[in-house]
Amino acid sequence: MPSPILQPVIALVLWSFVMWAWLYATRIPAIQAAKLAMPPEMTSADLNAALPARVRWKADNYNHLMEQPTLFYAIALTLAFAGAGGGLSAGLAWAYVALRVVHSVVQALANPILLRFAIFMVSSLVLLALAVRAALAVF
Repeated sequence: MPSPILQPVIALVLWSFVMWAWLYATRIPAIQAAKLAMPPEMTSADLNAALPARVRWKADNYNHLMEQPTLFYAIALTLAFAGAGGGLSAGLAWAYVALRVVHSVVQALANPILLRFAIFMVSSLVLLALAVRAALAVF
């Protein structure tokens, strides 16, 4: 039977694809509405300057899901391989995923920076707890 911690790993991967689809579902219509020419020399900064903030927020969040969650994947896989991916570790992993989903929704819909930062900090503490559990399992 696979380690229980692999379920939240897959859930976060699938959530990342939800955000990927959402970013294109908003970005492509915004590019079309703005009638943007997309020359090869156009930078991402140029594109971002031409798009409404509400459109950029989805892409920003997708990028965020490619950053710190990579640590989550490494830690979760370490716990799974070490045979320590059940119980509290799995619960913490689900909490991390839930917090990242909430972070995504907050950023994608309204983007209040202080609230988003608070959610990020709590998720970082959960990730730290997972990292400590992984360290205890392998050292």
